[in-house]
Amino acid sequence: MKHNCPICRKPVDSTTDADFPFCSERCRLLDLGNWAAEKYVVSDPFFDEEEDKPESNKRKRDDDEN
Repeated sequence: MKHNCPICRKPVDSTTDADFPFCSERCRLLDLGNWAAEKYVVSDPFFDEEEDKPESNKRKRDDDEN
């Protein structure tokens, strides 16, 4: 699989580059540093987990709160 390194954009190939999807250990470590410095963030869920629960669980929880 051919791809561009996410850090430096150099072309890399999954069959020949051991650091795939990165072109080198340097780019791999830079990416790790970006995660550690919180430059990347995982987005919030697109849905509310409470909406996926069955109605009976919602009613029971509402009753417990009152």
